[in-house]
Parts: sequence; C-alpha cells; structure tokens
Amino acid sequence: MEHDQEHESCCEQTQRYCVERPIYNQELLQGHLHRRERAPQTLGQRIAQSCRCSSKKLKSRLYSCLPILQWLPRYPVKEYLLGDIISGISTGVMQLPQGLAYALLAAVPPVFGLYSSFYPVFLYTFFGTSKHISIGTFAVISMMVGGVAVREVPDEIISTGYNCTNITDSLDCYSARDEKRVQVAVTLGFLSGIIQLCLGLLRFGFVAIYLTEPLVRGFTTAAAVHVFTSQLKYLLGIKTSRYSGPLSVVYSIAAVLSKITTTNIAALIVGLICIVLLLIGKEINLRFKKQLPVPIPMEIIVVIIGTGVSAGMNLSESYKVDVVGNIPQGLRAPAVPELHLIPAVFVDAIAIAIVGFSMAVSMAKIFALKHGYDIDGNQELIALGICNSVGSFFQSFSITCSMSRSLVQESTGGKTQIAGTLSSIMVLLVIVAIGYLFEPLPQTVLAAIVMVNLKGMFKQFGDVAHFWRTSKIELAIWVVAFVASLFLGLDYGLLSAVAFAMITVIYRTQSPQYRILGQIPDTDIYCDVEEYEEVKEYPGIKIFQANAPLYFANSESYTSALKKKTEVDPCAILAARRKAQKRHAREIKKANKPRKKANKDMEASVKHEIANEELPVNGKFASAVSGLQDTSDDCERFVEPKANIHSLVLDFTPVNFVDSVGAKTLKSIIKEYKEVGVGVCIACCSGPVLTELTRLNFFDNTVTRELLFHSIHDAVLACQVKARSISQ
Repeated sequence: MEHDQEHESCCEQTQRYCVERPIYNQELLQGHLHRRERAPQTLGQRIAQSCRCSSKKLKSRLYSCLPILQWLPRYPVKEYLLGDIISGISTGVMQLPQGLAYALLAAVPPVFGLYSSFYPVFLYTFFGTSKHISIGTFAVISMMVGGVAVREVPDEIISTGYNCTNITDSLDCYSARDEKRVQVAVTLGFLSGIIQLCLGLLRFGFVAIYLTEPLVRGFTTAAAVHVFTSQLKYLLGIKTSRYSGPLSVVYSIAAVLSKITTTNIAALIVGLICIVLLLIGKEINLRFKKQLPVPIPMEIIVVIIGTGVSAGMNLSESYKVDVVGNIPQGLRAPAVPELHLIPAVFVDAIAIAIVGFSMAVSMAKIFALKHGYDIDGNQELIALGICNSVGSFFQSFSITCSMSRSLVQESTGGKTQIAGTLSSIMVLLVIVAIGYLFEPLPQTVLAAIVMVNLKGMFKQFGDVAHFWRTSKIELAIWVVAFVASLFLGLDYGLLSAVAFAMITVIYRTQSPQYRILGQIPDTDIYCDVEEYEEVKEYPGIKIFQANAPLYFANSESYTSALKKKTEVDPCAILAARRKAQKRHAREIKKANKPRKKANKDMEASVKHEIANEELPVNGKFASAVSGLQDTSDDCERFVEPKANIHSLVLDFTPVNFVDSVGAKTLKSIIKEYKEVGVGVCIACCSGPVLTELTRLNFFDNTVTRELLFHSIHDAVLACQVKARSISQ
C-alpha cells in the first residue's frame, strides 16, 4: 500500500508537457523552415583562405607546433617546481635501469638504451602536449625492434660471415654483429619517426581508433609472453640463439629447454633474488602508496646492489656470469641512419609507428581526462615522429610512452613536462660521467627488472573473464590478437588482429537487431513490442526498426527481416495472386469448352451422368465452382496481409548512411508493398541521410518527400488519417 502511494506521488511530481502542432512530413516541415544562405566557395577560394596568414593565425600555429611556448611562460614556479623535481628524480631512477634492460630486448648493447632514454625524452618536452606521460624505452616496442634486428642480422652471421677461431676474433665478431643490429634499430627508429611525422602533418591522428582496447590488450599480453620468453636465457645464464618471426616463442622455449642443463647457477640465484626484491618493493609501494611521499626506487636499488656484488665477488671471471660490459663514456657524434635498409624494414616501421602512437595517446588521454586538460592527437604524432626521427641521428631506437614510468611520474606529483626533462638530465649525467660504474652489472639483474615489469601486462589475462561476461565479440578480438601475435609474431599478429577487428565491424552491420515497435499508451514514445508488456501496436500499422546503416552488405538481410517481422511478403502475395488468376482462367476455359455431341443411343446416359455429377450452378459446372472456391480461399489467404495491415513505418533513427544499393532496396520495398495495398513511409531520417538519398536520385514522381516524416508519431498519425479517408 505504501509502495503504491509512493508511486502515485512520484507520478504526480513527474513533469509533463503538452504540444499541439500539425502532423509534419518532410515536405511540409521544409516549407515552414528557411535555410541559412551559404555562399559556395570554389577550390581556389578555399586554398587562398587556408594560405592566408594573420598574426593571430601565425601565433596559433606556432603554439600548436611548439606547445612549450604556451605553457612555459605561465609556469607557476612556486606551485609546480617542487613536485616536478621530485617526480623527475623518481622517474629518472626508473628510466636508467629500464633503459639498460630494454636495450637487451632491442638486441643492441645497453648503452643505446640510455641514448634512447635521453634524446627523445628531452625533445618531447618541446613538442608534446601531455603533461604526465613518460617517453622513452618500452618493452613492447623494444621487443618489436629486437625482432627486426635479429631477423636482418641473425646470430648465424657470426659463424658464416666472420672467422671466429679465438677469443679475440670472437669478441670482434660479436661486436660487428651488434654494430649491424644497431644500424638496423636506428634505421627502424628513423623510418617509424618519419611515418609518424607524416601522419601527424596529414592530420591522421584518428588511426589509433582502429586499435581497439581489446585488440591492444590482447596484443600487449602476447608481447609480454614474447618478452618473458626472450629473457629466460639471461635469467638462467645460458647461451641460445634469438629467434624472430612466426613461432619464435616456440623455438625460443625449445632452445632454452634443450640447454637447461647448462644453467649458470650463480646467475640464476642472483636473478631470483632480484625478482623477489623487486616484487616486495612493488607490493610495499602499492600497499603504502598514501603513506609514502615517493615510491621506493627498488629498480635502481637492485641495480646498485647487483653491480656492487658483481664487482666485489668478480662474478664475471669467477662464475662466468654475463655482465653488461663496456659502456662508452660521453655522447656519440650524430650520424645519418643507413638508408639502404629502409626497404627491408618499411612494413615493420609502420607497425611500430602505429603501436607506439596508440600506446602514447591512450595513456595521454587517461591523464588528460583525470587532470582536466586537452591533448592534441595529431600533435602527439608529430612529437613522437620528431623524437624518433631526430633521436635516430644520435643512435637511439624507437620509443613510446612507458606505462609504469608514467604512473610513477603522475603519482609523485609531476605537473608538467619539466619532470620528463629532469629525468632525461639524470640519464645524461650517467652517460657522460658515471656510466662505466655499471659495466659489472649482471645481465640477469636486467632480465629480472624486465620480467617483474611485465606483471601488469600478465594481469590482462583476466580480460578473458571480463569480456566473456560483457561482449563475446570483444572477447574474440582479444583472443585473436593474443593468439595471432603469440604465434605469428608481433608484426603479422597485429596485422591479423586489425583485419579481424574490421571483419567484426562488417559482421555487426550485416547482422543487426531488427525490431517491431509499438506505442507506450498515451505518449509519443515507441519501444520494442517484444521487450515491454505495456507497449501496444496500432491496428493495421507496423513500425520496423534496424539498428544499422542500409548499404550493399546488409540490404538483402534488411528486406528479409522486414518481411519476416511484419509477416507480409509482397512477392509471395503477388505470386499467389498470379497463380490464382491463372488457375481461375484455366477453370473458366475448361467450363466454357464446347462439348462434343455423343451418339444418340448414348445421349440419355450422358445426360444422366451430367445431371448427377456436373449439374450447372449459376451457369457454371459444379467442379469448376468448387475448384474456384478452393483457389479463392488460397488466394485470400496469401493476398490479404495478416491483420489487415495497411501501413508500414520504417524507423530510420539508427541509420547513419545509405549507399546506392540501399537506396534501390528502399525504393523497391516502397513499390512492392504499394502493389499489395500497404503504404510505406519513413520516419526520423537524418539530414545527411536525406542529402545522400537526394544525391542518389531516390525521389521521383512515385516516391516523394511526403513519405518522410520528422518522427514516428507523425508518421503513425498520418497513416491513421489516410486509412480513415480510404475507408470512408
């Protein structure tokens, strides 16, 4: 009782509106409206307008190309500087060990990871629009770079291309191999940067939308497996070849297992201790996030401890533990990338450019939304392109945004790109001053850092359960992206995943949901009749809705669903009508056919048979009348639409475009239903769709704009008025 009273009081408080207006079709509505006058511009006028320059326009373009000119003069030193300094130092101590570690993934000496952690980061300060992301080396991109470097310069080149008979020659061979791999990685970075720069200048920032979240998460999860597998040999201290391309994960695991008996116990112990320390540090940072002023920099602590232990115990000589080795002091002179390698790495550069941009812009959007500022996707492309292309002249490989470092930079109080600049300066100090101190660092320590940083990516396996509950199609995209990237390699896997994602879009438009709508009593609101009990259909009127565009791929299914849902098939009705007419004509012809005169001695018996079997009824023989009656019943059953439907309303609210095939299909539907006495009208047709229909010559003498209505309710009322006028 109390619930009913509350419901009644709620209904009384509900606001109501009452509008009295004419029933508008498109032609009548356009007659009451006045279009704004727009003078059409010629191509020359458009070009002249775009090339016209004013001080305001020049200033806007300059700020767009160099965002630092906009925010640096307004930088509030007292409010932001301390937070940026703390954030920059915290990010820098992460940037250093990750730069060394991810260089191993890129199949280049560790010092090139430091170069990639300095030049691009410093350049992003001037050209980037995000205040919180940390640019630099990233596991997925480094893995993709390493795959290309190993493919172009495989380990076999040592045995086939060089004479490596003694230790000195062997070191020279490895050095020559690494130098060639550096050239490949640098050229790849240059080309991917040029691609990003061109896409940004052409305003192609939207390309990232084709990498949907399920696709990116499935792809990065597979990349995490690739990265983890590639680090097993460093953790175990065994010597195996590095593989790239399809089934590289399988080959890598098989190679590790085949040499598992040669595991270096000292390297394994050091690596496992580092993994435990790093996991403990991450757990402490997570649990005591609010209590800690800054996260514990466990990675740099592990690097320092590992370096000290290795140098003190001489692990390299005493236990044959592989170490980082020579780290040249100072910066390299700029050099032009090897341009003759471009044809070999072009496709890989496209994949790296798009994946790198997608990673960066997705993180940038998250932080921009959280802190209330805007980022420019096209400018981000340009910024990444400059970072990669210019950085390649200084021996850096492809970079993007690092998720873990970005989270640290934001959580430790970073406010602007100044934090990134300070972190790059810390890396610079290591390169020019104290880099040699890290030469005894065991490679197993770097492998431990890489593996622990994959923890967040491995958590993405939980997406399977999430997408199973929410969307089976997105689950399929995730699984295809993961499986394809895992077994075909990251480049072919990404291509396969994007192609599959496109196919799912086509599948969704080819298999939309079709509904028959009805009215909520005493309102102008129309809903699915199968979903709500209160919704009722108007007698004689069917309202049909499809939540997809009408184009070549789904025009046939649209027509089939329309006939099935309305239970009115004009083709079947017309076919049955023609068949009935032909049968009727045959029976008439048979009934009127002159009969041959029989012999006089048989006349009585013939008349007796006629009198008993074919007695004329109303001028026709009984058999003909009976056959006609049966045919008439069949014809009536097919020719008359079910429930005496006289009108059909097509709801075009979800339709966002129509092509020539869709327009022809729509015109055919109107014509066919008209032939069986069912009038068709279109409701809620948007402006762009109406313009497209006009351009496709949809309207003529038989199909006029009077069939288009502003709303479903207008169309229904017009159908009712027309039906009443016909019945009278």
